[in-house]
Amino acid sequence: MPSAKVLEQKKAVVAELAEKFSKAASGVLVEYQGITVEDDTKLRASLREAGVEYAVIKNTLIGRACDEVGFGAMKEHLEGMNAVAISYSDPVAPAKILKQYAEKIESFKLRAGFLEGAVIDSATVEALADTPTKEVMIARILGSIQGPITGLAVALNAVVEKGGEGAEAGAAAE
Repeated sequence: MPSAKVLEQKKAVVAELAEKFSKAASGVLVEYQGITVEDDTKLRASLREAGVEYAVIKNTLIGRACDEVGFGAMKEHLEGMNAVAISYSDPVAPAKILKQYAEKIESFKLRAGFLEGAVIDSATVEALADTPTKEVMIARILGSIQGPITGLAVALNAVVEKGGEGAEAGAAAE
């Protein structure tokens, strides 16, 4: 039987993780088995740069935290060596970065995740990873708004230029 001190430490980890889950925009559970130290270092640097927290936590502690926040469906994926990536601001970032590594490393697998308080499966995590970034989406929207305005400006300019030439030709003919 573990000591009271160890139990208190585990309870604190579960409470902290549950709080992170409830505050996060999204999170991804990955099986990280088979990743080299070099790849793991690169992965962690990429995640840190994107503002994503990444940690290897015991499955039992992740499971208890999932129970506290209502992510019970995620518990079925807690087998093997797992890590959790959590983002508070960009819901797409953890999925994008982890999918890149899952494509490179065969044993590194996306297991499940959560988005806006709901558990999502690995297929949904992959679909989320394929979503364009916020900046790309804003640029596309602005481009689609700006396109018709630019076309109108070009057309009006052509009419003005052509109209000016036509008026001079019409006046010379009279």
